[in-house]
Amino acid sequence: MQRRRLGKHGPKVGAVGLGCMSFGGIYGATDMAESHRTLSRALDLGVDHLDTANIYGEGLAEEVIGAFLKEHPNRFTIATKAGIKNRPVRGFDNSPEHLRASLEASLKRLGVDHVALFYVHRREQSRPIEDVMETLVRLKEEGKIGAIGLSEISPSTLERASAVHHVAAVQNEYSLWTRMPELGLLQATKRLGTALVAFSPVGRGIFSSTPVDPARFGEGDFRRKNPRFIEPNFSFNSAYVAKFAAFAKQRGLSPATLAIAWLLARGDHVVPIPGTRSAAHLEEDAAAMDVVLSPADLDAIEAILPVGFAHGDRYSEAQSIGPERYC
Repeated sequence: MQRRRLGKHGPKVGAVGLGCMSFGGIYGATDMAESHRTLSRALDLGVDHLDTANIYGEGLAEEVIGAFLKEHPNRFTIATKAGIKNRPVRGFDNSPEHLRASLEASLKRLGVDHVALFYVHRREQSRPIEDVMETLVRLKEEGKIGAIGLSEISPSTLERASAVHHVAAVQNEYSLWTRMPELGLLQATKRLGTALVAFSPVGRGIFSSTPVDPARFGEGDFRRKNPRFIEPNFSFNSAYVAKFAAFAKQRGLSPATLAIAWLLARGDHVVPIPGTRSAAHLEEDAAAMDVVLSPADLDAIEAILPVGFAHGDRYSEAQSIGPERYC
């Protein structure tokens, strides 16, 4: 089973982590018992890196994890995030006061006195990233966080931030249908010794073994307004993915396993964090840690899903507010 390091000096974790956004109900009503079964199975599978955030279910995801940690302390490397404000309207706040207060609240919900990794979830553009880093360094010196992370930033922001202090991890969407990180971020993180933590590596379910049906999306499902899941884009995308699923079947793999194995082959600093609260789905995701793809496999995947194949933007206009665009 592969293990990878979070930054130059950070902890080693299983090469596949677990994104916990679904614990907060963003893809449908959450069930604590089901989530806890998934966390228990994660320990069996060597998936020991959990990624959450204070806004996932307005703290619910952290509470679900915290309840599990009471019975299983010190078993996971925990990462959480702050910097997005959803009330009264959605915005971004990277001030020392907001980040500190958000972290303290997260620690309380998780039932811990520190987290291994703390991300700024979205950059507040009016505030110099150097000032934000100074806040994070203070939190690290106080022992409240083990390492510093940034989410959805550009390579240029990473360069500036790294001049203040080492950034252990940068989180960005990265998958077979979202390959923007290859236009600079993949290279910058490698050069600086920073882990590239890839969220949505299964394309928000498009590469799962269970066919996605937009008609069944719940009212609060993020994908209801996502361009790639809206017709006619969805039909075009499904046709491509069907060919990929057939290739995965020929290799004796699920499409989710193959999609994550492809990401692991992009660099030894890439750490995918598929999001699920299903133990069965997590088993498929974690299986990628034991898959080695040959150059022929990679060439075949590229032919089936050429870069840029996806129809529709990865976010709607409303969803795209916050991530830094650099290409």
